[in-house]
Amino acid sequence: MTSYDDRDGKIWMDGALVDWRDAKVHILSHALHYASSVFEGERCYGGKIFKSRAHSERLLKSGELMDMAIPYTVDEIEAAKRAVLDANGLHDAYIRVLAFRGVGEEMGVAAAHNPIRMTVAAWEWGSYYGDAKMKGAKLDIAKWKRPSPETIPTAAKAAGLYMICTMSKHAAEAKGCSDAMFIDYRGYVAEATGANIFFVKDGEVHTPLPDAFLNGLTRQTVIELLKDRGIKVHERHIMPEELEGFEQCWLTGSAAEVTPVGQIGDYTFEVGALTREIAETYEALVRA
Repeated sequence: MTSYDDRDGKIWMDGALVDWRDAKVHILSHALHYASSVFEGERCYGGKIFKSRAHSERLLKSGELMDMAIPYTVDEIEAAKRAVLDANGLHDAYIRVLAFRGVGEEMGVAAAHNPIRMTVAAWEWGSYYGDAKMKGAKLDIAKWKRPSPETIPTAAKAAGLYMICTMSKHAAEAKGCSDAMFIDYRGYVAEATGANIFFVKDGEVHTPLPDAFLNGLTRQTVIELLKDRGIKVHERHIMPEELEGFEQCWLTGSAAEVTPVGQIGDYTFEVGALTREIAETYEALVRA
């Protein structure tokens, strides 16, 4: 595969389109040293970004939670995303919007006077979990736990929250798994490394209450789809031992879309009718 720093195309940086290979930052950028960055991952289907404004609004909210006042409006972020898609001739793509503290007067932990920068890149990206979208993903159970909201703003889509995600996904892949599921600091089931999780039992759906992790936009969309079909959805705390009684499971996320899960640790699930129905309904919705 082509390295992400060696591609043709354009990336939007701080208000202008630049050549892909020239989209660089200084080694002393604050974000590189202290994870002072927030981001959004979005998908474009047939030229239309699904829930684009909601993503832009969440980016600004994440910046606010991280004490980073992003110097762009929702409309300006929307225009930047459109400019990148048009410049690269993309109609079906993944879009990554990143806001971060750059290099400036300060290089310690505090960096209130360093500029907040923003970039937008887009590229073609297929299924996040490969053939798991048909067969069901296999998940490890991470040794790390999702932190308490008292330790970090868990409602922000912030880079620092993904450190244990990278570590856990690497450990999972080393075991032949596609991903890992987190337990939170209290011992409840939380989410996967980059996706929310749902379970099915007796025709009803159960999903962890997002009080210690990001309430994903795809998660919210899928809950609406389920309720529109008259399916009862329980948003609640779920204990790990409950996995034994669930019949189906799936993951949701902008990158993951709706991906069935066939196994988590020693627990197995069928890729059942409801899972397939929701995946197909979501696919139809984003391409409508």
